[in-house]
Amino acid sequence: MKRGESNASWFDRLRSNPILWNLTLIAVVLVALIVLSYIALAVGTRHGMRRRVPDFTGLTLKDAQYYASQKGLKIIVNDSLYVPAYPGGMVLEQLPKGGVDVKEGRKIYLTINSFAQKKLPMPYVAGRSLRQAKNMLEGSGFGIERLEYVEDMATNYVLGQYLGGVEITAESNIKIEKGTGVVLKVGVSPTQNSTTVPRLIGRKLFDAKSKLWEQGLNVGDVTYDEGITLLNQDDARVCRQSVLQSSELTLGAKVSMHLTLDKEVVARATEEAEAAVEQALRQREVADSLARATADSLRMLNSVEPQPEQAEDEFFF
Repeated sequence: MKRGESNASWFDRLRSNPILWNLTLIAVVLVALIVLSYIALAVGTRHGMRRRVPDFTGLTLKDAQYYASQKGLKIIVNDSLYVPAYPGGMVLEQLPKGGVDVKEGRKIYLTINSFAQKKLPMPYVAGRSLRQAKNMLEGSGFGIERLEYVEDMATNYVLGQYLGGVEITAESNIKIEKGTGVVLKVGVSPTQNSTTVPRLIGRKLFDAKSKLWEQGLNVGDVTYDEGITLLNQDDARVCRQSVLQSSELTLGAKVSMHLTLDKEVVARATEEAEAAVEQALRQREVADSLARATADSLRMLNSVEPQPEQAEDEFFF
């Protein structure tokens, strides 16, 4: 028997058996689906087509777009900052970072330097409580340069706001650069001129400043670890504050801070600060107990009435 006839008879016998024929068809279809799925997945995910992301920082946006197109990558500008030290339009940050291998067509998100800071309308906050004024300023993109306390019957009541020595009124209707700080003149009663220092350790600078202003305190010196720049300082956290939290200070006093990017340093500083506060509380409790005991002893001594002296002749009848 010839080979062709043998194959034909084998195929005929297979087709004559419905069960084997259907099982064979199912197996063929499954294999075909697996092969097609693999091909589609490889095409859809660009399997094997990797591109190394260039470092775009320091380039202009136009140059970054050109080099990205050469690598088959897409540029997306998702944020902008205003750093006066750098030229406008320069790439400040990117995600993913340069040197990372990605698939062709990957989007690279850039933060570029604005050509000028945005100008926003300044809200009028005089006539409100310090907390309300602070929240209004922060919500509008501004901050507080300095709190100046003047004697007044209403403590922590904003009496006026100033910019560059000029008073801002309800009719001023001005626009200034985002992030600018204003001077607030705030009232303080001589009998209510103290406040409690908040916990700053572990907070970012913006949050730490906000906490100080909320408590009626000013921001002192702000220092950073070496290596922290204008580009990454927003991620730094306070690891030292010049006055321990829960301490009492006069309204308007300054508290200085030092910030770091080292998470371990921040964690240790947090533990040390908590331990110092606990120790201070225990010392205060001991002092209060001694003061109460002393006061009780004085009250007991004062409550004992002296006995009148008996005359000598009372013993003789």
